[in-house]
Amino acid sequence: MRIYFQGNIEEMKAGLDILSDYYGFVIADDGIPVKVEKSSGNIEVALKNGKGFIRYARKIHFFRAFGLFLEKCKSSAEFEISETPYFTMNGAMFDCSRNAVMTVNTIQKMLRMMAMMGLDTMLLYTEDTYTVEGQPYFGYMRGRYSYEELKACDDYADLFGIEIIPCIQTLAHLSTFLRWNDVNVKKLQDTPNILLAGSEMTYEFLEKCIEAASAPFRSKRIHIGMDEAHGLGLGKYLSINGYCDRFKILSAHLKRVVEITEKYKLQPMIWDDMYFKLGSAKGEYYDLESVIPKEVIDEIPKEVQLVYWDYYHHDEEFYRNFIKKHQVFGKTPIFAGGIHIWHGMGSDYGRTFVDTNAALSACKKEGVKEVFATIWNDNGSENNVFSAVLGLQLFAEHGYSKDLDLEKLKKRAKFCAGVDFDAFMDLKYLNEVPGAGKDNLKTTNPSKFLLWQDVLVGLFDKYVEGNHISEHYARMETVFEEHRRNNPQYDLVFYVASLLCSVLKIKSNIGNRIKAAYDLGNIEELNQIAENELLDLLIKIKKLHEVHMRQWFETYKPFGWEVLDIRYGGLIMRVETAIKRIKDYTSGRESRLMELEEERLYFNTAEVQRGEVSKKYCNVYSRIATANIL
Repeated sequence: MRIYFQGNIEEMKAGLDILSDYYGFVIADDGIPVKVEKSSGNIEVALKNGKGFIRYARKIHFFRAFGLFLEKCKSSAEFEISETPYFTMNGAMFDCSRNAVMTVNTIQKMLRMMAMMGLDTMLLYTEDTYTVEGQPYFGYMRGRYSYEELKACDDYADLFGIEIIPCIQTLAHLSTFLRWNDVNVKKLQDTPNILLAGSEMTYEFLEKCIEAASAPFRSKRIHIGMDEAHGLGLGKYLSINGYCDRFKILSAHLKRVVEITEKYKLQPMIWDDMYFKLGSAKGEYYDLESVIPKEVIDEIPKEVQLVYWDYYHHDEEFYRNFIKKHQVFGKTPIFAGGIHIWHGMGSDYGRTFVDTNAALSACKKEGVKEVFATIWNDNGSENNVFSAVLGLQLFAEHGYSKDLDLEKLKKRAKFCAGVDFDAFMDLKYLNEVPGAGKDNLKTTNPSKFLLWQDVLVGLFDKYVEGNHISEHYARMETVFEEHRRNNPQYDLVFYVASLLCSVLKIKSNIGNRIKAAYDLGNIEELNQIAENELLDLLIKIKKLHEVHMRQWFETYKPFGWEVLDIRYGGLIMRVETAIKRIKDYTSGRESRLMELEEERLYFNTAEVQRGEVSKKYCNVYSRIATANIL
């Protein structure tokens, strides 16, 4: 398509030049004339009598509007579109700390899609994966970003009117740095995960971190973390100072960190869970009865924005009530929702849509103007960040409509990101297996625990009995093979999903079958499993490993893949050991297999006692693979 812009597009020209290579348009004097006006108010897009019109208020709104124009031109000769931006900030936080560090190319690809969606903010969550001068162990062998890499990302984002905000940690979540047995590192440690509050060395260190994290970016905003500091004041701090009120420790520490952000003229935001947890008699974040003392509220610096994160509730009323609880702080929170891709290799889009629809509807009704999606990579980054793209479109469409228009979302996702809605929604079936319930609202993650659990000492075998999970994965293998053929842009997303199903259709119930055959003394069945199915399983695991590795290196830096290599390597070795052990038994070289004589128990009896046998969840590899110390 050839486009001729009438009006001042100077600030968008460089961004348009980049997007033209990806969205099939050319800026030319003989193109469709499109009049461009910058004005406050709604986004306006039209085509009438062969002439186009775009009205926008902010640079990002222009790219949203132009995307709408290009998309609509493919199906209509004339149209008029008006959209109201409901949020002043709407974007996504990308986890670059839980092993997977996105390459600059990956970040730029995301930025291009976000521009067409109309998302205006990217947060890069970097615990220790950025470079701090004088701190060689900070991000050591973790793929930390250089100043130049982050500056390149910010320059690219600015072409589209997207703000990149550094998102760091200044209290907890620093175990990967504090682990090092270096004298200068140990001086900063309260507990293995938490910095030593109150220490001058800590604040000297944090000033270097804040300066380094903010320097590459135009933004004057910074996310300084402060969440989940559960052991605050209970480690070295306790030895030095004795027991102190933890509200006071948190408040004093925040004050010192904010003094640093003020020095660099930065506007800080923090996760707010610690205030609610410490004010809860049950020690819970989402406690509607939580009472935060007024003196604690008064000590929170006025310039600090609070981020209410919640990916776990399904009803709008809860979100509205919890947003209202923030009124005690005298400020409207930023809301952070979640695109659920961090529970193994499954992308839980059923839950993502249910939770996000409820949450963002509540935000619009309660006057929350700043929102973002979190894309976490818990425990190994086994899933791929491009699996989250449909969730980005969900946040975008909520941002420009009072009520979500699902059909519009489907068309926009296809245009902006090449996403087939139904194909991406099917990714939820890696976790939403028989017995999980519609949309997997209780969050089971068999894509993880069935993959990594041991075939001889399966800690989750009890849950698989009678659930037809093998048949489910056999069916989904075929479905994902078809999606792969029809979605070449996301070939590796669906190829990995298909290969995972090819593994799990065998592996999901093989532990139960091995034990049943052993209990019955069925030597013939054991030999058949060892000589055929386990050998076939080995081939399929190795193929999954090969393609998963290819996907990783196309998306992330190499650092962190060694974690998954170790997991795959351990899995392969344990299957080989299982073959040997079974063959030794069936040939008479071993008189018994003690690991198969143990009774299989439920992994979590609390769930069983609550009647939630279908809730099978564990997202920690070391607890899945063995009952011993890994």
